[in-house]
Amino acid sequence: MIKEWLQNATVRRFLILLLFCLILFSMGSMLHMILLLFLVTYVMNRLQQLITRGLNRFFPINYKVVVILLYIIVIAGIVLGISRYSPRIVDQVVQLTNEIMKFLDTADGDNFASKIAGYLQSFDIKNYTNEALKYIFALSKWLEFILLVIILSLFFLLQKKEIYKFTSKFKTSKIGWFYNEVAYLGDKFVSSFGKVIEAQLLIAVFNTVLTMLGLWILGYPYLFALTIMVFLLSLVPVAGVMISLVPICLIGYQMGGLQMSIIVIIMIIIIHALETYFLNPKLMAHKTKLPMFYTFIVLILSQHFLGIWGLIIGIPIFVFMLDILDVNKMERTDEPVRVESKL
Repeated sequence: MIKEWLQNATVRRFLILLLFCLILFSMGSMLHMILLLFLVTYVMNRLQQLITRGLNRFFPINYKVVVILLYIIVIAGIVLGISRYSPRIVDQVVQLTNEIMKFLDTADGDNFASKIAGYLQSFDIKNYTNEALKYIFALSKWLEFILLVIILSLFFLLQKKEIYKFTSKFKTSKIGWFYNEVAYLGDKFVSSFGKVIEAQLLIAVFNTVLTMLGLWILGYPYLFALTIMVFLLSLVPVAGVMISLVPICLIGYQMGGLQMSIIVIIMIIIIHALETYFLNPKLMAHKTKLPMFYTFIVLILSQHFLGIWGLIIGIPIFVFMLDILDVNKMERTDEPVRVESKL
């Protein structure tokens, strides 16, 4: 009975998937490194593929040269950012946090402001801002973590053909059946999870650039800190835009009262509309139209089990599970984007 049950491909794949989930959760803090390693490797590999394909139209170039140049640019950017801008960013984050705290503590004289402050305090906004400051002040630990991820990612991309060739030897081994199932899941994971993550990153860049341009025109302070905040929160589908709007509106209210806050809200609505109707369909070859109820439920559950990471990867994981279950709610756009299934 059990043998017949295990011969079912769907059951076998979900058992293997469950095994991998248990292994990942047992790793504890190393789970952060694995997730970040996948994201960095996937994004850098996609950039390498696009650049190599473009350059090969004019002259032949080895993909390893492109990989090395990309990582040199990334490392140089990190070093430059730390040496020149990190003190300024940290200072602006602290100032921005103090402004939010000041608004919450001194809003009693204004009926509108006091209602907003009471609403924010019901969500324990002070606790979230304190947690954000802890992450900022633990920057040195994160830099070591990021450096290790970059090195591992670089080695993987430089030897990806050799890695694939060596790994494929398991196909003819005694655990060939296990290799075939893992290869199937891996292909689905990269093509669905990876594509959604790629789209979220591009959307985050789009939102951040347009939002910062608008805030710069309006004369907003703390642009460095707001840039980081908007980019990170833009990685969170739907909820990220709402969360980032809160501190932006608070600063706008302190700058120009209710009128400035309304202008900012209208600006964010226009940017979000551009993303929804023009950018989003062009970024994804397949698009899952999740009802907002499902989106929030997935975000709540993924944040509970995975913490901050859950807000970023919760929706991609859900899309991956839909793909595994062959839930046919994926719609092709008029201009499909080719996704290479293997790194």
